[in-house]
Amino acid sequence: MNALVVFESMFGNTEAIARAVGEGLSSQMGTEVVEVGAAPKAIGGNVGLLVVGGPTHAFGMSRPGTRQTAAQQAGPNLVSKGIGLREWLAGLRVESASAAAGTFDTRIFRPRVPGSAARAATKRLRALGFREVAAAESFYVIGTDGPLLEGELDRARSWGEQLGSAVAEAKANLTT
Repeated sequence: MNALVVFESMFGNTEAIARAVGEGLSSQMGTEVVEVGAAPKAIGGNVGLLVVGGPTHAFGMSRPGTRQTAAQQAGPNLVSKGIGLREWLAGLRVESASAAAGTFDTRIFRPRVPGSAARAATKRLRALGFREVAAAESFYVIGTDGPLLEGELDRARSWGEQLGSAVAEAKANLTT
């Protein structure tokens, strides 16, 4: 069983979290981490866990307008230059009914604002037939463009390990 981590990132903070989650997952299963523009349009049976993460923009997943504003702020350092998670999830086909999913987002530490890209992604994944293996997780940045709050990469690695363990445990329960 393999894990696929798909991320959208403007300033690189969400990418760093996605890679740390991938490191944690890799202790449990084969793991690939990809930027949303390079992500597959269909999830096949070889993916037992899909993890999706993106920045929280305007109380949820990014939209073309919020990405345009972030792109202007990021300038040449912009990571995700094409579609966002919202569009990718809208077109995603699922070829395996037994895939598990987890979601995360990055958000500004202070001031705390409502909404969550991760919770919005969870709803879309449920509608596609994925089963949630963990509650949506948020990782924090200082200011719009970061940096990440101290300790967030370690917390992301640990969360990845927990996701991998939850999937392995669920698989073991199905076979016994």
